[in-house]
Amino acid sequence: MDMDTTRGKILEAILPHIAFDGWTHTALRAAAADAGIDEIQARNAFPGGPGELIEAFSEDTDRRMLAKLEGCGLAKMRLRDRITTGVRVRLELLAPHREAVGRGLSFLALPGHAPLAAKCLYRSVDAIWRAAGDTSTDYNYYSKRLLLAGVYSSTVLFWLNDRSEDQAETWNFLDRRIENALRLGGTFANFTGKLLDLPDRFFEGGLGRRPRRHWRQAASR
Repeated sequence: MDMDTTRGKILEAILPHIAFDGWTHTALRAAAADAGIDEIQARNAFPGGPGELIEAFSEDTDRRMLAKLEGCGLAKMRLRDRITTGVRVRLELLAPHREAVGRGLSFLALPGHAPLAAKCLYRSVDAIWRAAGDTSTDYNYYSKRLLLAGVYSSTVLFWLNDRSEDQAETWNFLDRRIENALRLGGTFANFTGKLLDLPDRFFEGGLGRRPRRHWRQAASR
């Protein structure tokens, strides 16, 4: 059995154990036993332990989300509807594993796990924007992902506690957050553009390097 297959079997087998054991080595051992995989082999498949398991779960959800979005006819939708659909599809895929998501967020909230949390969140919102057809490479690239990160994070937290029929309240909440983000987006992008027009001296020393302009912007000057 190759490593990718081993990881996939363990990830599938571990989800029922998360509600009782959380994202832990205990859950990993139980999953290995269920999948008929040696414990040492299982640990070698996820040498990073619980954090690597959570990252693999997030990446797998992103892959399944992108596969499902291919059949949603995004090209025919308004941009806001493409983004809304992306977030909704991802949450629908996570619905059977709500407890695993909650436990994962608790793990990522612990001190020292912020980089992993940011990495997983960035990958997910970037995947949604790309599925929606975003090809920006200037400052809008970052503002779009930052705004969607806020929308997605707040929606997940709402969704975890939503017991309405078919998560209707979550979808209403998502629509409101998207609307707010669209209103904020223009202001935020304008601010970012002005920031990039500051003289180079403002980006020296403690403020770090000046962000590189897109080549088309530079060529037009």
